[in-house]
Amino acid sequence: MSDTLTAASTLAGRGIRLSRRNLDAVITSMMLPIMLMLIFVYFFGGAIDTGTRYVTYVVPGVLVLCAGFGAAGTAVSVSEDMRLGVVDRFRTLDVGGTPFLAGHVAAAVTRNALSTTLVLAAAFAIGFRPAATPGGWLAAIGLLLAYITAVSWLSAAIGLVARTAEAAGAVTFFMMFLPYPSSAFVPIDTMPSWLHGFAEHQPVTPLIESMRGLLLDQPVGNSPWIALGWCVGLLALALAASGFLFRLRTR
Repeated sequence: MSDTLTAASTLAGRGIRLSRRNLDAVITSMMLPIMLMLIFVYFFGGAIDTGTRYVTYVVPGVLVLCAGFGAAGTAVSVSEDMRLGVVDRFRTLDVGGTPFLAGHVAAAVTRNALSTTLVLAAAFAIGFRPAATPGGWLAAIGLLLAYITAVSWLSAAIGLVARTAEAAGAVTFFMMFLPYPSSAFVPIDTMPSWLHGFAEHQPVTPLIESMRGLLLDQPVGNSPWIALGWCVGLLALALAASGFLFRLRTR
């Protein structure tokens, strides 16, 4: 176990160093959610009635959107390591699939933590004023980290399937798209009726509703438990799929 953790932490450091060498992609993944938040707040916010200031309503959704952008890079980096044969060199050093993928995921979580901080700083600058208690902040951050970890592992599994970086980026577009048909940017009851079922029961809606309630110190009901259940389910699926796919690609 200690050898696995050591290898994973070493490979996470490698992933972070590689990110520093690819600053254009990192800056894009960090700035795009901020730009989208500014567009929604200043271009569309005045026309959308959410019962509160639109910046207050939209920030939780942007944070989840940011997580999707950050996780997508994991698929690309894993796919590139597989294509270039980097993983074969690691295997000669007795580095297995778990530390290899865990290193990529840890690097993704680190990048996402920085992106989330920047998005929150921009949100505060344009008027976001949460009323969360310390416990509410911890719960909201914990749920977001759980989601980031789950989608990063899922993205790593996709990277094992995709044969090129372009294909990996295309497949992970679905994760980046999920916040749009949800309560992230507009109330679900304003959407067409045929879309309500999907918007209400997809993974990110309970996550966004939980974070919104926790950050605004409002009742959240059982939404946090539903969101956590989705995160645990996605993580379990991603762990099983990534283990199987790694063995399949490296046998």
